[in-house]
Amino acid sequence: MKILHTSDWHLGRSLYGRKRYDEFTAFLDWLIDTIKINNIDALLVAGDVFDTTTPSNRSQELYYNFLYKVSLSCCRHVVVIGGNHDSPSFLDAPKELLKALNVYVIGEITEDKEDEVIVLCDKQNCPELIVCAVPYLRDKDIRNVELGESIEDKNIKLIQGLKNHYTEVCSIAEQKKIEFKQNLNLDIPIIAMGHLFTSGGKTIDGDGVRELYVGNLAHIGKELFPTIINYFALGHLHVPQSVGNTDHIRYSGSPLPMCYGEANQIKKVIVVEFNETKPLISEIEIPSFQRIEKIVGSLDEIYSRIEYLKNSSSSAWLEIEYTAPEFIGNIRELLHNAVDGSSIEILSIKNRRIIDRIIRRSNESETLDDLDVNDVFDRCLDTFDVPSEERIELINSYNEIIKSIHEKESNAE
Repeated sequence: MKILHTSDWHLGRSLYGRKRYDEFTAFLDWLIDTIKINNIDALLVAGDVFDTTTPSNRSQELYYNFLYKVSLSCCRHVVVIGGNHDSPSFLDAPKELLKALNVYVIGEITEDKEDEVIVLCDKQNCPELIVCAVPYLRDKDIRNVELGESIEDKNIKLIQGLKNHYTEVCSIAEQKKIEFKQNLNLDIPIIAMGHLFTSGGKTIDGDGVRELYVGNLAHIGKELFPTIINYFALGHLHVPQSVGNTDHIRYSGSPLPMCYGEANQIKKVIVVEFNETKPLISEIEIPSFQRIEKIVGSLDEIYSRIEYLKNSSSSAWLEIEYTAPEFIGNIRELLHNAVDGSSIEILSIKNRRIIDRIIRRSNESETLDDLDVNDVFDRCLDTFDVPSEERIELINSYNEIIKSIHEKESNAE
């Protein structure tokens, strides 16, 4: 059986306001072709299908059209779990209908953990794979809040809650494996899925990967996962990587660069083929569907790079950061004139000299566009001269509020 592991599509995500639907369409079309060319039997999508809990109509159309096309291909099964960006209720709403297409959706933790254990069968209805489809586990799912508990107490509870959940789900899968061996003489592999942050995981500045729990808590080590797992398909981190020097615990990474820090990153999907229960793992590179590039330097250095791209007939989307000490008031006009007549688009221009000035002091011309939510709160603490010893608790409480806003189920009943 051949499985393809992907995650973190973030359908609907934009880049400095620039819509990326053409890229998403191109990726999903490429993925369909890749499934056919490689005779993939099952597709695993490890969370963050959408970029927000209220995906646009266009994003929904891309998702459902893709699932329909997959159902017409050689791929007999699709398993989708919810990520921290997804709305559990939105993903789960059509799950019974999607089962008719052999698409299994687990948007959020289930009351009966056996519902998170999915047995995939071959064309003769013979079991061939057990999937522990564990979605993103929210704080409230795995930890009871107690008055006066410390950050360390929270961390211990979160890690123990995650461990307990995977242990229980994998125990159910292991029991099924034993039964298949005894009754059918079949040695069925077990795949686990998850959307979480592992210890030592690599991230890229600006990729939008949020800490899943308040205070950088619950980075999970490989030793906490049950050893019964033959392959672990992870989502959340956008950099393709293995966990803890293992070969079978992997992040596929995002299929598109989600920020300019990922511009030169090679994107991948992972193919897993089982010889009995031992996985044979390979990677397939995803082509670039829209070039993005960050240019940093003086005006002459920026001009030089733009000229090179123009001579190469590039259609890149640029993020430009001017770093020279000389102040240039009309830099935006100059740079837009430089790309005029080409297919190049400038999506963002950052003037480092102005940014440094803002960082050094607040002034009346500063706007919220210059700050993120943490900057605003820090300014409030400074304004009211809050002592440093009181700030830790206030910042943690503030982060809890921001986290709850991110996870609010906007389209739940």
